[in-house]
Amino acid sequence: MSTPYVLVLYYSRNGHVKMLADQMALGIESTGMEARLRTVPAVSTVCEASESDIPDTGDIYCTEDDLANCAGLLLGSPTRFGNMAAPLKYFIDGTAGLWMNGSMINKPAGVFTSTSSMHGGQESTLLTMMLPLLHQGMVIAGLPYSESALTSTKSGGTPYGATHVEAEGLSGEEIKLSQAQGKRIAHLASALHQQQGD
Repeated sequence: MSTPYVLVLYYSRNGHVKMLADQMALGIESTGMEARLRTVPAVSTVCEASESDIPDTGDIYCTEDDLANCAGLLLGSPTRFGNMAAPLKYFIDGTAGLWMNGSMINKPAGVFTSTSSMHGGQESTLLTMMLPLLHQGMVIAGLPYSESALTSTKSGGTPYGATHVEAEGLSGEEIKLSQAQGKRIAHLASALHQQQGD
């Protein structure tokens, strides 16, 4: 049996969601579990346009195997009119095979996002990102209010998942909440993985 890992799958156009993903990975790895960072290629309205198989910089592109074999999932996207960005949606739309064979059932999942303004649709984006994960049979976990940064944040952070309001960098609360979400999904993934191994 392979070593369990939490997949941090994200799309980041300007690097803000990537900053959250990196903090999620730190939270995951603080539990002793592997964090696997993956991204998706941009999409184009020009049908002939395509990306190379390996990006020039940054994390490598996610494969269906990365998704099928993860013990848990954190899904991140910038907000686009209150919804996830098209590149991530395009990738998720192509996972019907995993849905058909039940590969994602009972795996813990969480979502995270970044917006350019405080009221830029963070919560609606997080809620709509949960829908395909529920269809896949995943177990959705947000951030509980035992995370004190939820009640003190003046920037990002919701009970639905970690968020960031775009600025120079992440606020202290955004860092704490991102790492806490990574830890929470890793702990759940570890517990569920052990149960399935019994």
